[in-house]
Amino acid sequence: MTDAETMVAGERVALLPERALFWPGEGALVIADPHFGKAAAFRALGVPVPEETTRDNLARLDAALARTSARRLIVLGDFLHSKRGRSAEVLDALARWRAAHAALPILLVRGNHDDRAGDPPDEWGIECREEPVECLPFVWRHEPAASESGYVLAGHVHPAVHLRGAGGLSATLPCFYFGREYGLLPAFGNFTGTATVRPRPGEQVYALADGAVLRKA
Repeated sequence: MTDAETMVAGERVALLPERALFWPGEGALVIADPHFGKAAAFRALGVPVPEETTRDNLARLDAALARTSARRLIVLGDFLHSKRGRSAEVLDALARWRAAHAALPILLVRGNHDDRAGDPPDEWGIECREEPVECLPFVWRHEPAASESGYVLAGHVHPAVHLRGAGGLSATLPCFYFGREYGLLPAFGNFTGTATVRPRPGEQVYALADGAVLRKA
């Protein structure tokens, strides 16, 4: 795994190939859009999709927490995908994961899917708040929008960047995007779509590829 370090709003942060951002100054691991239960929701509608997405996502989250020794977890919205996705299997896996990390403070900044899916069960001890949440110099949001208080970090968009290489090869990869008014984290869930961003001069984009985070030139 190869991380990338950069400065955002005067703070040093690490961008992780696990699709997470680590803020050492606060010991905070930040993710967006895990969409737990999305595959289960599709299966409930008769769509044949992979069955191990929750397990795989939680394993990746474990790896990021272990590598960073994070002291808290911040989720920028869309923790659960939908009410249909709150299957017994998904909730049981999440409950067991939470029990293994019972001392870890978790903040969920509610997103549009949380409004429909509902908050995680109370016994999981996850603090749920409406956007925006200030933790200066950052402002946590789900949907990106500029703030006069600080620099916004958000999700919702599931950003990706289109790269072209030698020989006409090209690929569209999930990315971190840091614009003038806000930054976007890639969707943490591995069963989500993407939206291509088109950075302007001076903005930073870091693509995720083969276990590494690479800055786009």
